[in-house]
Amino acid sequence: MRYDDPWYDALASGWGESADAGAAVPATRGEDRPPADVYLEVQRSEAFREVRSRYRRFVVPAVALFFAWYVAYVVTATAAPEWMARPVAGAVNAGMLAGLAQFLTTFLLTWAYARHARLRRDRAALELRWDTQELARERGGAA
Repeated sequence: MRYDDPWYDALASGWGESADAGAAVPATRGEDRPPADVYLEVQRSEAFREVRSRYRRFVVPAVALFFAWYVAYVVTATAAPEWMARPVAGAVNAGMLAGLAQFLTTFLLTWAYARHARLRRDRAALELRWDTQELARERGGAA
């Protein structure tokens, strides 16, 4: 049985299963190489390295900055409690504002990551995924 849509996963959804659903479907075309070779080939490709590089160029600095900000907050709260207790407006003190800023920076970082992924990586990753599915289908493997 051959599916034209590489995203159609009949066996995972339960549709199209026959009585001998546990039996392996023999490869009908393509090279006689295991499907795992497709993924190794894609992993070695320049397109894959570019997607991973774009991911790392954003994530590594973002994680470092966010971790430094979090550690600075915790260290300041423990080492300088008098500074964190300094009133800002009414019952609101510097520690409360810094704590709320932790939440704000989490949301900002999430937004920045999603935007970066959408603008810099999603299209290339989707093309890579389609290429992987096509290679797997050509070689008779299920991806």
